[in-house]
Amino acid sequence: MMRSGGMAAALALLSTPALAAHWNVDYGKSRLGFQVNWGGTPFVATFKSWKADIDFDPADLAHARTQVTIDIASEASGDAETDGGLKGDQGFAAPQFPTAHFQASNFRRSATNQYVASGTLSIKGVSRPIRLPFALTLSGNMAHVVGKAQLLRTDFNVGTGEWQKADPVAHEVTVNVDLVATKT
Repeated sequence: MMRSGGMAAALALLSTPALAAHWNVDYGKSRLGFQVNWGGTPFVATFKSWKADIDFDPADLAHARTQVTIDIASEASGDAETDGGLKGDQGFAAPQFPTAHFQASNFRRSATNQYVASGTLSIKGVSRPIRLPFALTLSGNMAHVVGKAQLLRTDFNVGTGEWQKADPVAHEVTVNVDLVATKT
């Protein structure tokens, strides 16, 4: 027979929510960036500085969550002139809005090793819901995530003034995630 103190401890353990596994991103092996059609040619850029806080367990999606902070000034495409314009007032306005944020706490499995994170992306002070479909490969304590999210740059006021039109820069943007992480 269990003592009342033992019963209380057992009930406390049963009512404690499970915690999804925490993952540490290997930023040297991971990439976060975007692609947009610019003048009929794909324009590809990455963010060199970003941080992700990830809790995820495929067996416990109810407790999965992620928070990503992106240093907008770290955008790089290899074309310094274009990068400077992108970071300027008519683009990301990096001096006024130095970071972008993605937060998600709604995850669902869409197929074997395929998931969708639904969350909020904030750029230039504008927040919009987005979905990030991704493939997950697990190998021991290592994870590899590859995903793409589709969005409209104009929803976030990126590309104002002469850049607001869909020509030469398309409104549709693909955000690319290629992430390697280790479970802690």
